[in-house]
Amino acid sequence: MKLLLTSLCLASTVLAAQEDRLVSRKLSKRFIDDAGHYNISFYHLNDVHAHLDEFSSSGTDCTRPERGCFGGYSRVKTVLKETRPSHPDSLLLNVGDEFQGTMFFSFYGGEKIAETLNQIGFDAMTLGNHEFDRGDDHLGQFLENLTFPIVSANIISDHPVLNRTIKPFHIFPQYDLAVIGVTTDTTPGISSPGKGTKFTDAVVAVQNTVDLIRSTTNITRLAAITHIGYEEDQRLARETTGLHLIMGGHSHTPLGDFAGAVGPYPTIVENKAGDEVFIVTAYRWGEYLGYIDVTYDAQGKVLAYHGAPIHLTNTTAQDEDLQKQIDAWRVPFEEFSKQEVGFSNVVLDQSTCQQKECLLGDFVTDAMLTYRINGSAPGTAPDFALINAGGIRATIDEGPITRGEVLTAFPFGNALVDVTVSGERLWAALEGIIAKVNVDNGKAVTSFLQVSRGVRIEYGPAAVNGTSNVLVSVTIGDKPLDKAAEYKIVTLDFIAGGGDNFFSTPFENLVLLDTLDEVVVRHIGATSPIDIALDGRLKTGEKYLGT
Repeated sequence: MKLLLTSLCLASTVLAAQEDRLVSRKLSKRFIDDAGHYNISFYHLNDVHAHLDEFSSSGTDCTRPERGCFGGYSRVKTVLKETRPSHPDSLLLNVGDEFQGTMFFSFYGGEKIAETLNQIGFDAMTLGNHEFDRGDDHLGQFLENLTFPIVSANIISDHPVLNRTIKPFHIFPQYDLAVIGVTTDTTPGISSPGKGTKFTDAVVAVQNTVDLIRSTTNITRLAAITHIGYEEDQRLARETTGLHLIMGGHSHTPLGDFAGAVGPYPTIVENKAGDEVFIVTAYRWGEYLGYIDVTYDAQGKVLAYHGAPIHLTNTTAQDEDLQKQIDAWRVPFEEFSKQEVGFSNVVLDQSTCQQKECLLGDFVTDAMLTYRINGSAPGTAPDFALINAGGIRATIDEGPITRGEVLTAFPFGNALVDVTVSGERLWAALEGIIAKVNVDNGKAVTSFLQVSRGVRIEYGPAAVNGTSNVLVSVTIGDKPLDKAAEYKIVTLDFIAGGGDNFFSTPFENLVLLDTLDEVVVRHIGATSPIDIALDGRLKTGEKYLGT
């Protein structure tokens, strides 16, 4: 073993302050150096979403350093320069969703992201769903510019570049270690992969890959980078054997010993054989750099572990060379991004949009509805507006609002559309969204919703077991939803096309209207200063007894 755990020390005081020294439940003593036991360090990032530069706590550009600035690849580079020399046996892994989220992607596509990742020196990457947002051709161009392997065991593609560049796993012979990748199989419903790009079941793909590696090589040390979400990571751990370390992403889950964390770093789950599997993830946007040091035994099981997410704040120095490049890349879009479009007296919060009614959800859906009311002939205006919570990406802070903040909050370039739907179909769609399972096709609904004024939805946990929510009532205007009536809704082309599985059958012959970001910009200007509050349009009730 090249590095004893007793000798591990971190050159960065940031890393030293963040470390949490832990011991496996099944290990009575640490610092193992018997033959066959091997120590290696893993750095990991996930869901950076084009945050090449530092950002505020809401995810928008950091214009008020006194409130705190976080993340940015120049800080990542500093930490790696200061700490990796003392960890010669280490890997830096990217767990996907580098695309979509700031002007660095909206303006440049994947070009500057690829330049940055190459300079940082990643050893391998798996793909997130957002890497497919501009289709297979754009992703292919991005992949051809990368200088490190791309791994995803459950992607099968007939696209020539994707087929050539994406492989199930990569072996690092210097460490006798294989890294397996996997991407969420919900990608076709939440992004834009080509028809010839398929996503298979993640658990099956990982187990098949583990079995292949162990049956055809002498490799016993395995790790997985998994863009499938924290809950799915735990299912993957429980339902497989032979894999003992998972570095995850997709769900933006904070793990560790800090305010807001929802679980321990690592989270430990027993697999089908009763062995421990260690799951780690590094929240979102690059605010944290994940770090875990593990000792594998000869059979590939993790005997000891050590580490914690490293918080990248104002106190972390920025690498000057990389930061100069990032500053230069800003110049072409900076003036446009800085344009003030209005003012808010309140924080338009996004952080709870995937769980319940949120203020930015209220604001954007009201903007959509107002836009269509103003543009519709008498008697033809929509009844309400509906958006997927996953389309709302960042909080808009109180104070002046810039175009850049709007584009960060709504980066996808979606267009508004009008759809007409029967009351019966609407009830079924809302029922599926609340229960997280589409009632028509039985598949997962992959986002919560936000709705405008004009509709009120009440839901609550089922009384039988309380583990899932049920739709209790829907009021449109001042009347209960009529399943025999028809309703006109303004929504996004993404949703109308089947996105997030809100509707099991896509709507046809859609007429695309203005883009969401432009509608929001105009509404901000028309309603400034914004001073709104939650009004209970999404209401959680008591346990529902049913009839």
